Amino acid sequence: MNSTLLPSAKLAPQFHVPKEVPSTFYPSHLLLGQDRVVNSFKLMSKLTGQHFFLADFPGIDRADFIEALCSQVDTPTDQFLVATKSSGEESAVNFKWQPQRPPENVGTIAKQQSLFCYLQGQIKRHDLLGKMQKTDKSSQYKAGALASNHFVFICLHSIWKREGLWELLLQILSDSEYRINQELAPIPLNCKIILVGSGLSYSHLKNEDRFFSQHFPLLGEISYELDLTKHSESQYVQWLATLANKQGIELEPSSILPLLWYSARLAEHQQRLSLSMLDMRLLITQAKALSPISSLMPNSNSINSNAVANALAQMKYRHNSSEVYSAQSFDDNFINLPTEGAMVGQINGLTVIDSSDYSYGEPARITTSVHYGDGEVADIERKSELGGNIHTKGMMILSACLYRIFGRDAPLHLNANIVFEQSYQEIDGDSASLAEYCCLMSAIAEQPILQSLALTGALDQFGNVQAIGGVNEKIEGFFNLCARRGLTGDQGVIIPKANVLQLNLEPEVITAVSDGKFHIYAIEHMDEAVELLMALPAGVANEDNDFPPETLYGMVQQRLDRLAGQDDDVELGFIARLLAKLRII
Repeated sequence: MNSTLLPSAKLAPQFHVPKEVPSTFYPSHLLLGQDRVVNSFKLMSKLTGQHFFLADFPGIDRADFIEALCSQVDTPTDQFLVATKSSGEESAVNFKWQPQRPPENVGTIAKQQSLFCYLQGQIKRHDLLGKMQKTDKSSQYKAGALASNHFVFICLHSIWKREGLWELLLQILSDSEYRINQELAPIPLNCKIILVGSGLSYSHLKNEDRFFSQHFPLLGEISYELDLTKHSESQYVQWLATLANKQGIELEPSSILPLLWYSARLAEHQQRLSLSMLDMRLLITQAKALSPISSLMPNSNSINSNAVANALAQMKYRHNSSEVYSAQSFDDNFINLPTEGAMVGQINGLTVIDSSDYSYGEPARITTSVHYGDGEVADIERKSELGGNIHTKGMMILSACLYRIFGRDAPLHLNANIVFEQSYQEIDGDSASLAEYCCLMSAIAEQPILQSLALTGALDQFGNVQAIGGVNEKIEGFFNLCARRGLTGDQGVIIPKANVLQLNLEPEVITAVSDGKFHIYAIEHMDEAVELLMALPAGVANEDNDFPPETLYGMVQQRLDRLAGQDDDVELGFIARLLAKLRII
């Protein structure tokens, strides 16, 4: 058996699914894998004058996460804001916070008894500070968030875009007090401020604003995935069940495996699961709405595996219109891409089409032509301004590999042109560099490449094959094309071995691999790729850097020698023979 051929057991994660779903739920269950954030938040609650920045990501439900986070600290004692007169000046009135309830004859200005609040959207000054409400006979202070809550969470984007309010907040933190108006004494700041935004915003503010660094030294970055080597599937199921419970939904045991599969697919790793609360909640609520049980039993609030599978199928159906149109172009032969036979200087690469809400794989035909020249490997995509910077970097590395093997002692008298055929949009990334290298070898050696195999991988200068992105989508894209045309048992894909832990393929792909109708090869070096594609040994150079003539690299070397005019079998012309007789050459 080929050592690079992957068994079906490695094509998807293997989970230890608990037999029962938890029936008790606490807010703290939503903090699974968030030890870094919890520890930082607890530290902030014990420090004076140091506030907190919570760095989240778009998949977090801020309201639920904040509630769970605040449940991890001891509830602070209620505080009362009272007015006191200064001993030196009878008319001067100051405000102070005290934990004791004031006597009945002493007016209470504000009560700080709410644990937390979250401000977002159109935040106004009085939302933070409060305001004076005037009546016919008197004025009364209506407390804002700073005087009513122990922890005030503020959406960074909502306050940062209002420059005056942002400067006001920093001034309050610097003075440790704020004024409602000029007539009243300042009110001491007696709460913790927690800004909620992205990690990128935190880095920007820390570098650009020294006052920000002074007041928000504590950072808590929310983890977006769970490492199953440190946590168990049972803990994650508790997290899922708590999410579902907040929506009034109950998870049946059969629903757990497809939910884990989807979560691992989001994380793009066999040993990690997504902590995107919004993505998982959307799937759960959609499964409930599409559940056959719901139509038969309207009062049922549970979902099973069929409901989750139906929701996933419907989700794909809503977003895959571009993929369907792409498939039609292949099926109608508008796009030329053979999946059988062998051809010289042509190879099937694998690409990913990304949009904001959906990604899918699409095979791409790469061709190479070679001729006598000065050693340039030309990237037609770059010259036509359709290639990105990273793609250009991959082409340069490809050229470095070529010169490392064949151009150590003398320049190469070869020019090559490499292009993605029928590609009309920008191409970026270095994941095609392995395919381009193999195609170049085929063109130089004039050896055909199997069109039943497609490949992806990024090269380094020493020929090692490195990991790429979108491996599942790439494999499924080529498999779907082959399946529509009919699986022959010869078709398959070649991927970097470094990507094996990211494999999480659709069941039909795994079934085809198990039945021997489709093959997935995982390689570590470019020589393994050319041997699979051209059914020839790559070859090992001797001490003179010469390759055996029957190997692929030997054939490449012979072709390069001919281009350089070093072929001993070439017949000399009349003038050359005359000069040779005269011993001039």
